[in-house]
Amino acid sequence: MRRPGPQALLSVATPRPGLPLRPARPRRPPPPPPQSASSPAGQPWARPGLRASLPASGLQERAGEGTAAQGPRSLSRLRAAGALAAAAAAGGREVPVPARAVAQSRWLELTGSMAGPRARRGSGLGLLALSTLGLCLMLQVGAKRPPKTPPCPPSCSCTRDTAFCVDSKAVPRNLPSEVISLTLVNAAFSEIQDGAFSHLPLLQFLLLNSNKFTLIGDNAFTGLSHLQYLFIENNDIWALSKFTFRGLKSLTHLSLANNNLQTLPRDIFRPLDILSDLDLRGNSLNCDCKVKWLVEWLAHTNTTVAPIYCASPPRFQEHKVQDLPLREFDCITTDFVLYQTLSFPAVSAEPFLYSSDLYLALAQPGASACTILKWDYVERQLRDYDRIPAPSAVHCKPMVVDSQLYVVVAQLFGGSYIYHWDPNTTRFTKLQDIDPQRVRKPNDLEAFRIDGDWYFAVADSSKAGATSLYRWHQNGFYSHQALHAWHRDTDLEFVDGEGKPRLIVSSSSQAPVIYQWSRTQKQFVAQGEVTQVPDAQAVKHFRAGRDSYLCLSRYIGDSKILRWEGTRFSEVQALPSRGSLALQPFLVGGRRYLALGSDFSFTQIYQWDEGRQKFVRFQELAVQAPRAFCYMPAGDAQLLLAPSFKGQTLVYRHVVVDLSA
Repeated sequence: MRRPGPQALLSVATPRPGLPLRPARPRRPPPPPPQSASSPAGQPWARPGLRASLPASGLQERAGEGTAAQGPRSLSRLRAAGALAAAAAAGGREVPVPARAVAQSRWLELTGSMAGPRARRGSGLGLLALSTLGLCLMLQVGAKRPPKTPPCPPSCSCTRDTAFCVDSKAVPRNLPSEVISLTLVNAAFSEIQDGAFSHLPLLQFLLLNSNKFTLIGDNAFTGLSHLQYLFIENNDIWALSKFTFRGLKSLTHLSLANNNLQTLPRDIFRPLDILSDLDLRGNSLNCDCKVKWLVEWLAHTNTTVAPIYCASPPRFQEHKVQDLPLREFDCITTDFVLYQTLSFPAVSAEPFLYSSDLYLALAQPGASACTILKWDYVERQLRDYDRIPAPSAVHCKPMVVDSQLYVVVAQLFGGSYIYHWDPNTTRFTKLQDIDPQRVRKPNDLEAFRIDGDWYFAVADSSKAGATSLYRWHQNGFYSHQALHAWHRDTDLEFVDGEGKPRLIVSSSSQAPVIYQWSRTQKQFVAQGEVTQVPDAQAVKHFRAGRDSYLCLSRYIGDSKILRWEGTRFSEVQALPSRGSLALQPFLVGGRRYLALGSDFSFTQIYQWDEGRQKFVRFQELAVQAPRAFCYMPAGDAQLLLAPSFKGQTLVYRHVVVDLSA
């Protein structure tokens, strides 16, 4: 509640000309006491709550009477009251006093006349108390109020617009709202969170020095649109978020000196439109791909940046970041990410194009079918399309001959067949059987074209069977050649290099055999063996530059990478592959990979190192018991299919990753 001013208690007022003071309303007094000289009769009483005016001379007279009645003890007080009254009288003004005080004065006069000299002494004392109270109130109200002390947390020292805080447990909240400068030293908290300083919107200077926090999160300084100077120095900070400085549109000076920063998020300084000075000295920057963007930014920014140096890797140690050549950063890598899961096992996968559409044929012995899937270019997924009955299918090989689609279905039991797609009825119909006397236990199929003619070969893994070659003629496939028998062949690989078609046959009972096509005999002729790997389960090939290589997987022992030296193969690399039945080299966008499966561990993806001329381990895929790997480009999606004998068939997508992003 506001205190009344001095005019409400005691004032000296000059009446307006022509407006006489209104006297207090009289009221019936008590029975009059005997009159005396000091107590005039008929004096009216003052009504409580109203103000009345007494002449200054009257106050002076009463002060004199009080002096005579009181004696020396109250002489000094009465003189003070008398002096006040005299000063008012000298000015010719009346002194308005509260009506209650006037009433008390009247009562003292009346009772004084009734009680004699003793009562008159009381009247003097009452007037003295009234005068002294008025004087004190006038002096108190008239004096200036002292300035209000601003709020300040116990750990801080504050003025109206600055705060200096030491050993704070959190960002101080109870600070003056006018603060424009804040310093935090030796703070005990470990993280600056979103909007930590939003309660100080007028802040222009912020110093965070020698604190224990290690992380500054996104939007940590949101709401500080007037902040111009930000110094984050000598802390334990090892990471900044990408949007740490978002909202600091007025920031001109930023220091991150002497922290533990090893890298900086890409474009972290983008929100700082008018930044003029930046200090990053004293940090242990790791000059790898994550700093490449900083090198590019330093080359084009108008901000003044003090020289900063690399702490690692060794080849860049003590080099100025500003001087690093961009060509030294190799920041593009790749990854295989799971793209689609086919909820069934399979043992082979063969993609093919027919009538401008992309399809995939999968052998599913568990489902007793060869399943045909079609690629949906809108949904970018493989969809069910058709099925061919096959109770014990181990391989489904599609072939497009003279614009007609055929599928060779190889089965362990019940015979193998060739199906034809009828576009009129939109279904597969059986075209012919494959001689069961020749093909007893097929394990692999390979289709190829030589001198304009179509062939397919079947690897037979039975003791009494023989790997056989079939040739297309007019309206069907006919037996063309029987290769070696009684060898339990497991895999076939057709190689067409240097104008000399070759067929490599791997076997569980002997070393892989190389057959070369004889154009005079129109048959394959045995050329030699790959003696370095006597028990290969599968064989594949690839070319790197001018060199030809063979990849041979083994179920027991290491798989081998061999290079053709002109007259023989020499071993280049051995890859651990216990339990491996499938491997596949493939090329994606200029990058060469090798997928090596296992029944006892995860599938390993290797990448070809051109400089070392070897495969290096690249990635691990969680595929259970793969039986084949198949690379399938589908528009802009580069897919790797991994049919699994024990689990789901998985589709991985090859993606390019920029490590500097």
